[in-house]
Amino acid sequence: MSALNYKHLHYFWVVAKCGGINRASEQLHLTPQTISGQVTMLEEALGTPLFDRVGRRIELNDTGRMVFSYADEIFSLGEELEDMLHHRPGDRPLQFTVGVVDSVQKSIAYMLLEPALQLPETLRIVCREGKLSALLAGLAIQSYDIVIADGPMPPNSNVRGYSHLLGECGITFFAAPALAREVKKGFPHSLDSAPFLLPGEDAAVRPRLLKWFERERIRPHIAGEFDDGALLKEFGEAGTGVFCMPSVVAQQIKRQYGVVEVGRTHDVNEQFYAISIERRLSHPAVVAISSAARKRIASRK
Repeated sequence: MSALNYKHLHYFWVVAKCGGINRASEQLHLTPQTISGQVTMLEEALGTPLFDRVGRRIELNDTGRMVFSYADEIFSLGEELEDMLHHRPGDRPLQFTVGVVDSVQKSIAYMLLEPALQLPETLRIVCREGKLSALLAGLAIQSYDIVIADGPMPPNSNVRGYSHLLGECGITFFAAPALAREVKKGFPHSLDSAPFLLPGEDAAVRPRLLKWFERERIRPHIAGEFDDGALLKEFGEAGTGVFCMPSVVAQQIKRQYGVVEVGRTHDVNEQFYAISIERRLSHPAVVAISSAARKRIASRK
């Protein structure tokens, strides 16, 4: 079989779509004889007929239907590419797909992602929340442009990627007003034996927090452990225990939940990372996030 001539294949595709040579000739502004000759040359190159004649009509045979399915995919993609190039950049939004590790506070995720909304391009953000391992698996097959996490990539990860530090801040401790009056004086040692709400095991800050308690010889009463940060704050608002959050959102936490700041420390840091499969960030939205992150976090500490 000789090399496939895509011009012949295109004429065949139009004939098959139009249902006949005469209609195809009208669409292509060519004579029926020219189109018929091109289709015949394709059949000769493939070594098999593609149409059966049924009276005065032609119909695709089994081989023709198979060839048409490939041709349809080839030329439909070509039309889509041409349409995309003709309508960039204003008509087609730039898609930005981000995975957010579920241990990252939603308010922080928004604060980090918000600079991408200021881009001159029309942006469509697709956010997916989940465990770090699942999100890294998606990153490996390029389902995500970046993953926002509260820690770098695990050293034993089998996904090849790069951790870009966006910023870090200390932590602030909060409690409902009645409980805060009991534990605010003498902080941090006033937390000894006080009811405390601990972040779940997936939270990167948890081991650093426990080590800090150990160094300070503080043994709080663990009244609960929560994977869901929103649920932890609800229990904190109800007075179940003292809880901690990144200092960068301290004002928002107090305003939203009506809790009181008990104290804060910089000896335990919350860190925020953008994990990508690129060593050098190139997506416009990721570049905008990275450029603004450290300044935003520093300004709200």
